[in-house]
Amino acid sequence: MVKIRIGTIKEVVAISQKVPEFGRPHGTEVYEQRLKDKMNLIAIAEMQNQLVGFKVGYDKFNNKSFYTWMGGVIPQFRKSGVAKALAQFQEGFAKANGFVSIVLKTRNKHKNMLCFAISSGFDIIEIEEKPDVSENRILLRKKLNIQQ
Repeated sequence: MVKIRIGTIKEVVAISQKVPEFGRPHGTEVYEQRLKDKMNLIAIAEMQNQLVGFKVGYDKFNNKSFYTWMGGVIPQFRKSGVAKALAQFQEGFAKANGFVSIVLKTRNKHKNMLCFAISSGFDIIEIEEKPDVSENRILLRKKLNIQQ
């Protein structure tokens, strides 16, 4: 069973060091700088009393879209509903705080993230091309159904 809760930057940094796709994960200072003075969410996933994943987002654009900046699941806990539970928690937070969409950016080489985002209702809205196609940045957006 996956448990999602509000967490800390320290927990995010610890988990991110176990996510191989990150290569050189961000340290505490980068998270503190990005999130400073912005509405943000640090969501932590636990299974079997272990930290297994995270999702960090914030109000980057000040246009009612919530930017899901960083997230990851430790490999041995993938395919267990962790990413989906984190995404649902973040979506609930975004709706409760008046956001009308969630935006994320990923790289072409992160196929699992792209597939997850598209299967979760995100649409590709922009591609930032790079000399190495695998490094292309792909911007996606999911509109939230807000009950008025």
